[in-house]
Amino acid sequence: MLNFKKWFIVFTAFFLSVPSVSLAGSIKDGTSGNPGEWYVGETPSTIAANSHPILFVHGLNSSSDTWYVNNNMYTTAYQNGYETAFIDLNAGKSMWDNGALLAEKVKEIYNYFGEKVVVVAHSKGGVDTQSALVHYGADPYIERVITLSSPHRGSQLADLAYSSWAGWLAGIIGSKNDGTYSLQTGYMDYYRSVTDNQANVYNTPFYTFGGTKWGSFGSALYWGGLYLSSYGSNDGAVTVQSSRLPYATEISVGRWDHTTIKEGSSTFNLFKDYLNESMAYSPSIASFETAAATEEVETSAGHYVTGGEYVGTHKERIAVEKGVSSVTFDWISDHKDTSLTLQSPSNKTYAAFDVTADDTEFFDGAYHHSITLKNPESGKWTLETKADQKESYLLNTAFESPVDAMLSSEVEGNQMKVKANKKLNVNTDMIIEYYDKNGKLKEKKMQAKKNGKDFKIPSLGEGVYNMTIDVKGTYDGTPLERTIIQSVYIDDKGKLYTP
Repeated sequence: MLNFKKWFIVFTAFFLSVPSVSLAGSIKDGTSGNPGEWYVGETPSTIAANSHPILFVHGLNSSSDTWYVNNNMYTTAYQNGYETAFIDLNAGKSMWDNGALLAEKVKEIYNYFGEKVVVVAHSKGGVDTQSALVHYGADPYIERVITLSSPHRGSQLADLAYSSWAGWLAGIIGSKNDGTYSLQTGYMDYYRSVTDNQANVYNTPFYTFGGTKWGSFGSALYWGGLYLSSYGSNDGAVTVQSSRLPYATEISVGRWDHTTIKEGSSTFNLFKDYLNESMAYSPSIASFETAAATEEVETSAGHYVTGGEYVGTHKERIAVEKGVSSVTFDWISDHKDTSLTLQSPSNKTYAAFDVTADDTEFFDGAYHHSITLKNPESGKWTLETKADQKESYLLNTAFESPVDAMLSSEVEGNQMKVKANKKLNVNTDMIIEYYDKNGKLKEKKMQAKKNGKDFKIPSLGEGVYNMTIDVKGTYDGTPLERTIIQSVYIDDKGKLYTP
């Protein structure tokens, strides 16, 4: 009985210490996820001196409760004496839709508190907030903005979701939406061009955070980090390079993944001073950020990607060249109970695949079936799978190999060029996927113009062109396969934008 009393006292004390969240200041709790609704946190008994209220803005395919369900950010802000508000934007809409909605609602929030707010935004929420400020006139109501791993230059995971190989799976699980579409790196290059040159872009200061941890081994963010590793340091969803703006102050880059970076115990104390009315400006941090934002990041070709739909028994054959120190086969599917068997060139069989549910912004609802092998033998590997019903899948094979740095791509004018080290003997083909003016998905297959590696990007109208380049050949007498995915945006005047 004594132990029960102790437990009850501890539980009651904990419950009473957790503040509540109410709909627009009323006593009725709202239901998270309704676009345009906003919520206020409980008012602290002692409000921090010279502080601004905090408006928390969620990211892609998320909602306002991301800040207080399985997250102590709200509790941490409350315990430090800060007034808070939370808003629901359209989870799968573009920065244009969400920017307009946020600009409308932040005026209401400003009137509620009677002063400007400091926005703390996670992921795409930072892009939505900048749209509200620069394009929809929200700057009179926002004092400053702090972004937590926001993809200011897009995410290559959005490119992957719209690639020809991943499109089957992304469509089935709902990852293809306006929000993901707008975060493709080609489109974000266009967005930067129409945003960064606006005179009012400097009206509201921006402060950024970036993360370098992928999450625990086998987690969805780990597999996202593995894919993004070809593009530089990342947090499993967004690269550090993309989290930066050349005119923003970078507060910190740290060992956070895309989830932990928004937790109160991780980052609140680092940005707490930026919530106050009088805040010291640090030229040294700003100078570091300006230099860091312009640094070049080498992109490596460390992946072979394929995908589609099947029913019954299906086989994929993957080339592993000589000199590979590690290879990971990641079968991403809309089914949890897929039967998979991997066979080496010498007929050794592997069946111990780890299965992990994906809960990230880009492939939420999918399942990873993965296995990693050290120093694999070279040659053709066979992955056999069986399903009793139609299955959509994406196979991402990630290599650690000298070949990774021997392949690259770039856009020059209207030419897509694949560059290969002379040690490689390769040929390429390319599939372009895009949406026509009627919103219908189109696919165009292309052959290289010369040397088996150069392509002319066709002029097919305004929109994002997602180019999937399959590279096949040999390295040191062994078979070689890689996939390069690149997105570009062409505006209504025919101008091309690419990261």
